[in-house]
Amino acid sequence: MCGIAALFAYRDAAPPLERGELAAMTERMRPRGPDGGGIWLSDDARAGLGARRLAIVDLSSEGDQPMSDAAGELCIVFNGEIYNHAELRARLQRFGVRFRSTSDTEVLLELYRHDGERMIELLRGMFAFALWDARARRMFVGRDPYGIKPLYVADDGATFRAASTVKALLAGGGVSRTIDPAGAAGFFLTGSVPEPFTIFDAVKPVEPGSSFFVDARGVAPARRFYSVAATFARGLDQETIADLVAPSALLRELVATRSAIVS
Repeated sequence: MCGIAALFAYRDAAPPLERGELAAMTERMRPRGPDGGGIWLSDDARAGLGARRLAIVDLSSEGDQPMSDAAGELCIVFNGEIYNHAELRARLQRFGVRFRSTSDTEVLLELYRHDGERMIELLRGMFAFALWDARARRMFVGRDPYGIKPLYVADDGATFRAASTVKALLAGGGVSRTIDPAGAAGFFLTGSVPEPFTIFDAVKPVEPGSSFFVDARGVAPARRFYSVAATFARGLDQETIADLVAPSALLRELVATRSAIVS
């Protein structure tokens, strides 16, 4: 399952991050990651990442998080599983990338280094992650197309916070507990809080199939890299065309297109 936490004091007027807040957020997610945990804080205490790990792909300590690249320029926390990580690893190795572990987490790091924000379009799996890019002094955040893996954020205009659970965000003590009337109404009407709401006004879920950056200017508008509704709409539009083409031909075209994207 795993649990992740991320902090970024992006405004100059924001106070430096406290390790205790990140530790409290991470500890609150211990049931999600019984196999280990860790905390990373930048030297200037402006960015921090925390993780609780449920080891699945790489059971060794090489898969521990937060995970940094060899150059110390990138650091990531990741919840989920990338089903095509072996395929993506092979692609990166053809470009000369050398890996230290067999984890899909390291694949994400190197994929971002090579493809930037477009890397998220190559992923097949369930995921939520926060990646700190020290070179550009910005944080990259993404969530899988179907929202299988949870990720919640809070932004007070000076400091950005993210975590796998609402309770983890609150555990740090830096997020307002003011109730959101819409979230409360949804809970009492349906028995659950419908997205994009939560019980708390300051906390919102990351939209499935979206990614965004946080830099010195704050949280940038999210970019939708996948939409279930749009996919169904395209399927309906192409239904007539599909009826005119042999299934084998469609399959060959699909395989060729995917191979071109990966290579």
